[in-house]
Amino acid sequence: MSAWVLPDHIADVLPSEARHIEELRRGLLDTARCYGYELVMPPLMEHLESLLTGTGEALDLQTFKLVDQLSGRSLGLRADTTPQVARIDAHLLNRKGVARLCYCGPVLHTRPDRPHATREPLQFGAEIYGHSGLEADLEALQLARECLRVAGVRDTTIDLADMRIVRKLLAGVALSPQRLSRIHAALAAKDAGELAALTRCFAADSRAALLALLQLYGDEAVLLEAEKALHRIDGISHVLANLRWLASRLEGAQVTFDLADLRGYAYYSGARFAIYARGASDALVRGGRYDEVGAVFGRNRPAVGLSLDIKQVVGVVPPQTLKAAIRAPWGEAADVNAAIAELRAAGETVVCVLPGHESEVDEFHCDRELAQVSGRWVVQAV
Repeated sequence: MSAWVLPDHIADVLPSEARHIEELRRGLLDTARCYGYELVMPPLMEHLESLLTGTGEALDLQTFKLVDQLSGRSLGLRADTTPQVARIDAHLLNRKGVARLCYCGPVLHTRPDRPHATREPLQFGAEIYGHSGLEADLEALQLARECLRVAGVRDTTIDLADMRIVRKLLAGVALSPQRLSRIHAALAAKDAGELAALTRCFAADSRAALLALLQLYGDEAVLLEAEKALHRIDGISHVLANLRWLASRLEGAQVTFDLADLRGYAYYSGARFAIYARGASDALVRGGRYDEVGAVFGRNRPAVGLSLDIKQVVGVVPPQTLKAAIRAPWGEAADVNAAIAELRAAGETVVCVLPGHESEVDEFHCDRELAQVSGRWVVQAV
């Protein structure tokens, strides 16, 4: 095997795409800052028990593991940043009121989480700690929409669900972890035959409600159908009312519902959302409420947030045009160097042509040049 061959689903990012990713990273962080989110930078690796404790246990198979040569302890390379931010909120900040935190950095996955995905996403996320009301859920949704707008993503669809629905339907039913996992899988796959077999011994109301979930997806009419199908289950009306409240405040958005969607079941504790766009094979943004995320760190308080992979987003929007630049001669004379410095200070990109070499750049379009005219250095169109 050649020394330069990279592992599967790992790739170099070349100039134009790298610039696009970096400019989007800056744009998203600036957008989060406009909403009052403070930037944190958790480490890429931590002790394994910290990364995989509590809700992080679901990430076990996605986490690369290694041994610390200094301490001999097991370390993990983060597969998701949210548990780390929860640790920061609980232990390092420990604020009494609301905390808004954002982050952006690479995560590593042992396996791609969808076809053709990278195993090294560049994860951007934003999280609100300390508020249990729907206002925080709505803010996370609004910020998610604004992030996609900044990225240039159009024609989006927001899909809403709530993890409490299935939990309420299964409340009081004694299930082994294996059987519970199979029920979740059957619901997610909308496999009516498998679900009917797995729930054969359930109470009639619970079984009928679970089977009804398989058909409860679509526009807002789904919520009315759910009210009729699930009305005997305590607390369902409140959950559906919350979903209706959120949807009604997403002005101009196309909103759908899938009440059997269980992605992130072990992670989320309430309403969750996914935002899709034309040309994307999977959701571009995922988020929702995960009130239990800080419990393992000794501080169980409300939390809601969102995350996205910047590399995935860049892959579904049109590539950027080349950045305009100025070609300039290389020289030691003070006047030409002063002219170049002045242009760069003004924000221009100036590419100096080294002696004997024409610059070969694919990232910039040198549509102007710095030339000496009547003893003065001036910028001219090429």
